Amino acid sequence: MAKIIMHIDLNAFFATAEEIRDPSLANKPLVVGGSGRRGIVSTANYAARKYGIHSAMPTYMAERLYPRLIIKSPDFAYYSKLSDEFFTILRRFSPIQEIMSIDECFMDLTKPMKDVEDPIQYLTLIQQTIYNETKLQCSIGVGPTKFLAKMASNMKKPMGITILRRRDLAKMLWPLPIEEMYGIGKKTAPRLQEIGVKTIGDLAKNENPAIKAVLGKYYYSLVEWANGRGSDEVIAVAAPPKSIGNSTTFLNDTNNLDEILAMVLELTKEVSAHAKKEEQVGLTIQIIIKNADFSTINRSITLVEPTNEVDAIYQNAEKLFIDNYNGQFIRLVGVTLQNLSSIHQTTVQMSLFDFAAHEEENVTRLLINELNRKLKEPKLMRASELKKKKKEH
Repeated sequence: MAKIIMHIDLNAFFATAEEIRDPSLANKPLVVGGSGRRGIVSTANYAARKYGIHSAMPTYMAERLYPRLIIKSPDFAYYSKLSDEFFTILRRFSPIQEIMSIDECFMDLTKPMKDVEDPIQYLTLIQQTIYNETKLQCSIGVGPTKFLAKMASNMKKPMGITILRRRDLAKMLWPLPIEEMYGIGKKTAPRLQEIGVKTIGDLAKNENPAIKAVLGKYYYSLVEWANGRGSDEVIAVAAPPKSIGNSTTFLNDTNNLDEILAMVLELTKEVSAHAKKEEQVGLTIQIIIKNADFSTINRSITLVEPTNEVDAIYQNAEKLFIDNYNGQFIRLVGVTLQNLSSIHQTTVQMSLFDFAAHEEENVTRLLINELNRKLKEPKLMRASELKKKKKEH
């Protein structure tokens, strides 16, 4: 029996988030991104897209296309909060959830939909629940494999629902241009077109050796995907931590500033290391001071950009402590990194190359999972994961 895999993707997430916060922005051309010559559009709402404005476009070019364009600086703490609400709602429908980025995930709905008589009605319930509780819009794709679910979710936006079965490949998938295939990069598509691979169907049915030369080691997986085969395993990952912090109680109550700040530095190093291991960055830094009389002081500061670096965390933690310390004896001090988000989250001052690398990471992860599935023992991993594993040992 085929599995029921859903891919769900928030539509124009950052821009929609800004419209939710300020409804007066709705239906006005809007982008979230950096300003100035180096600014990059992270997200464009659908009103802006009508003018040819899109993600990864330099902001100054977007302004040329529509001079009255509204540009909003990103608010990652706010986006992270909405993202958490989104994933929390989805867990009501299935705990088997593989988060791919801040605004999309795969879910295994095989059991939840086992006895569902009207799949579209059920999927509409998911979509409407998210909208009713958060005002976020999403597109849903369902298929027997992760690839087909991903392709289906891109077919109707915004607020679309598409079911892509294997029997629908010739009608719904194969006629699509090859550049629309998930896993085919912007540099690869023109090379395939040059050798006659114009559509996904051309790739699915063509055994031209030249195609193998272009796609290299990914050839077999991509052909499998195009023919409706491939991974149907949703790898459930534990929800990321809400905050990362550490505290310590002194052996004896102390008012020795050097001793206290030395401990703040050690705590900061531990928090930074933990955040890097979890691949998280935080926007807010908090310090906790517990006095000898057990009264507690909590103070925090929110940064312009998220970080997990020791120097940035300590510099702010030290200032927070000094600003709120009057020489009293204390028994405990703590440092916490809050408002977390994944380090893989798209930033808005990135280069176009960095933006492409972010998109390709999800493709690479899916390909590696597919190749490992065919091996008796999983042996393949990204270079970054290998380096991380070596450091841990």
